[in-house]
Amino acid sequence: MLVVAALGGNALLKRGEPLTAGNQRANVQIAARSLAAIVRAGHDLVVTHGNGPQVGLLALQGAAYKADEAYPLDVLGAETEGMIGYIIEQELENALNHDRPVATLLTQVVVDQHDPAFAKPTKFVGPVYTQEEAETRAEAAGWHIARDGDKWRRVVPSPKPLEIPDMRVIGLLLEQGVVVICAGGGGIPVLRRDDGGMVGVEAVIDKDAASALLARQLEADALLLLTDVDAIYRDFGTDKAAAIETLTVEQARSLDLPAGSMGPKLSAAADFAATGGISGIGRLEDALAILDGKAGTCVLG
Repeated sequence: MLVVAALGGNALLKRGEPLTAGNQRANVQIAARSLAAIVRAGHDLVVTHGNGPQVGLLALQGAAYKADEAYPLDVLGAETEGMIGYIIEQELENALNHDRPVATLLTQVVVDQHDPAFAKPTKFVGPVYTQEEAETRAEAAGWHIARDGDKWRRVVPSPKPLEIPDMRVIGLLLEQGVVVICAGGGGIPVLRRDDGGMVGVEAVIDKDAASALLARQLEADALLLLTDVDAIYRDFGTDKAAAIETLTVEQARSLDLPAGSMGPKLSAAADFAATGGISGIGRLEDALAILDGKAGTCVLG
């Protein structure tokens, strides 16, 4: 079975933790053990991951330079793919006792320059702030900001992923038995020029949407969207809250979940399941159990 596993932000950094290399590596070590269990069970594996805090931190560091010296978001996305991919690759190799080759691929993802998302930034990046601090930084740097829970963060455009030009390379690696880490942070957002060439664009693609597109184009058997919550809940946050074991695509699309939490995951799960695959949402530690239908929420076409 070919499995695409999308690591949520908690796989790298738990909410409120300082964004240090040590904290990220400690969290990835836990993630690597769960991912290794999927491989040891006999499955082929492709891993994707988020990058919101990391790309936001790099953007903050870039703000220390002159405006024309700061790197754009597509370049920062490429930097985080390499940085995070390196840590996941190394820890996954260690967890597998170096029995399977693991490779990280910088992955371009084509978006539409006319996507309405460019006019309405919604994707959270970077650290959290108080409202006052966020407003001060936004005024100084020309940011868009939005509430994230009880804090505030910078938001950037998040256009819909349309195409993954690097699919042939990913396929070649899988044919050789390689565990592939790719489309990190949703991939590097690029536009197709009229001459067929590509050029980067200022945006951050939603990791779950890109993972669903990747799983569809690979004709994967399963898409796992792994986070720090054990399942999708009906009436979440109330006394009537109950975990949902199984959803049809239609049921999944009818649930109204917050865009800043489980909404994108459930949408991605439904999109992939609609093509005939199995989607699972749940805790990172339960990855293999979710795949076996023993944990999490399963979305079926």
